[in-house]
Amino acid sequence: MGILDDLMRKAGAKAQNAVRTGVNQAVNAAKNTAATASGIGPGAENAKAAEAAGAALAGSGIGISVGRTSQGYPSVTVTFENLPADLGELKACPLADLKLPYGTAALTVAALNRYEADKAGTHAMVNFLRGPRPMTPFEEQFIRDRLAGKMYVIRSYWAGTSPANNYTPEVPYSVTFYEDPYTYQNAGYCRLNCVSSGADSPRQITMRKKESTGEWFLWENYLLPDIRVPAEADPWA
Repeated sequence: MGILDDLMRKAGAKAQNAVRTGVNQAVNAAKNTAATASGIGPGAENAKAAEAAGAALAGSGIGISVGRTSQGYPSVTVTFENLPADLGELKACPLADLKLPYGTAALTVAALNRYEADKAGTHAMVNFLRGPRPMTPFEEQFIRDRLAGKMYVIRSYWAGTSPANNYTPEVPYSVTFYEDPYTYQNAGYCRLNCVSSGADSPRQITMRKKESTGEWFLWENYLLPDIRVPAEADPWA
């Protein structure tokens, strides 16, 4: 019997489950890394689809560029000449077919940027992006709690923002998402990273794929934790 087997035998059921979960996650991460490196798997497939979409969308007011992180994972930047002001404009956006997880993520950031101006309209846009699982009253309350008086939190994901310039984005608006070993650790889900200019670590947003249609719907949004306050609100700035 190996050391791991002996430890598992001595541990309780809860500890055993924790160990198994950790091992499974590490195995899945290794598989995802190998798949990305070899140019196969969902990461490579989605990156190729993003590259094709970027070429097809030239001149549409939407831009998509694909790069790589230092670890070799896809990094996708989505650029908007104008942000959708309501559900109708969001649906008219080429990314609203939701065939790219990066597109769904970018539209989420764009929709939440309308919250201060139009709460009901923002709820409608977010619910469209969530598809078969609209927000509960609790989830609507969560957005209000995180963004009321703190719209700079969601603005911080746009390129060009910083606490020093009160999170004022460059125009056109660009947001970048990147993958890591855990992006596809759960089949049918895609967890992307996004850098806030007011935080020390990246935030995550997760999409879930509807297999019958190929659409990627918003599943979990972890973009709204507090960040450094803008200079105009910082008494020490």
